[in-house]
Amino acid sequence: GVLGSGDFARSLAIRLVCSGFKVVVGSRNPKRKANLFPSAAEVTFQAEAVKKTDIIFVAVFREHYSTLCDLADVLAGKILVDVSNNTEINHHKESNAEYLASLFPACTVVKGFNVLSAWTLQSGARDGNKQVLLCSNNQEAKRTVAEIAQVMGFTPVDMGCMSSACEIENIPLRLLPAWKIPIFLSLGLFLCFFTYNLIRQVIHPYIREQKNKLYKIPIEVVNTTLPCVAYVMLSLVYLPGVVAACSQLYYGTKYRRFPDWLDQWLQHRKQIGLLSFFCAALHAVYSLCLPMRRSHRYQLIEMAVKQAVEKKMNIWVEEEVWRMEIYLSVGIIALGLLSLLAITSLPSIANSLNWREFSFIQ
Repeated sequence: GVLGSGDFARSLAIRLVCSGFKVVVGSRNPKRKANLFPSAAEVTFQAEAVKKTDIIFVAVFREHYSTLCDLADVLAGKILVDVSNNTEINHHKESNAEYLASLFPACTVVKGFNVLSAWTLQSGARDGNKQVLLCSNNQEAKRTVAEIAQVMGFTPVDMGCMSSACEIENIPLRLLPAWKIPIFLSLGLFLCFFTYNLIRQVIHPYIREQKNKLYKIPIEVVNTTLPCVAYVMLSLVYLPGVVAACSQLYYGTKYRRFPDWLDQWLQHRKQIGLLSFFCAALHAVYSLCLPMRRSHRYQLIEMAVKQAVEKKMNIWVEEEVWRMEIYLSVGIIALGLLSLLAITSLPSIANSLNWREFSFIQ
C-alpha cells in the first residue's frame, strides 16, 4: 500500500508495480489522481487501501500525519514505512519516524527509502544511489522491508534501531559534508598564490616600469596559480601518512589513537587528491589556451616586425626548443599519472582492486 499521491508516491508505485508487487494507492481524491498512476495499481480511498494491504508506505508530509489518525484502528498491526524528509537538519526534536510511531503505537514503523529520489525510483537502480537505509525497533519488519528493497533492485543497509532515524533523515539534506574542509583549503591556497602572482606579474611591473599588464589576470595569472595549488594539495595527500607513521614510531605502537586534527586530515585525503587533480586538469586546459589569446598574437606580430627591422633571418635557439619540448612531455606524463591516481580513488574503481594493487598504483 502507498498512502499519498505526490511525485514520490507515484514513482514508488511505478517501481513497485514494475518489480511485480500488487500495489494499492490510498488518496483523498482517487478519481482525480487515478490517471497519474500506472493502470496496474489500484487507486482508491485511504481507508480502503489500508484495509487491503499489510505493508504501507506513508508518502505524506509530517504535517499531515495527524490526518491519518482516523485510520488508527484499521492500521493496527500493520507495517508502516516512513519515507519522509525534513526541510532542515534536525528541524524537530524527534525524527519523523519516531513521531509517526508515537501517533500509531499499535503499528510497526520502519524508516527507509527517504535517501532515494523520485527519479531514482522511476529509473530503478540504474541511476543514482542504490542503497536503501533502514532502521526499526522490529527486526522482522525491517527484514521484510529489506526484501522488498532487494526485489526492487536496491541494496538495503541495516542502520540499527529507530534511534538512527534522525541521522538517516539528515543525510539527504547534507551538501557534500566530506568536501567542505578540502574545498575551503583549496580556495585559501588559490587566493594566497593568486595574490602573490598578481603582485609579481601585474602590480610590480606597473609600479616599477609603468607597464599595464592587467590583461594577464584572467588567463596567465590564474594559469600560474593552478599548478601551485595542485602541487601543495597533492603533497597534503601524502604528508599525513608520513606524520601518522612518525607518530606510531615515536610511541612504539600502532594502536594509540591519533589526535583529532590528524584523524580528520587522514579522512579527507581522497577529496584533497581529487581537488589537486582538478586544479592540474584546469592548468592543462589553460596552458592549451595560452596561444589562442589576442595578446599572444600581438606579441608574435611585434616580435616578427622587430626581427624584420633588425634583419634577423634565424632566431632558432636549440637549447630553448629542447627545454620546452621536454617540459611539455614531462607535464603530460605527470598529468596522466595524476589522472590514474584520481580514477583509482573513486569508490567503484577502488573496490575492484585488492590492497596490493592499490598500494602499487599509489
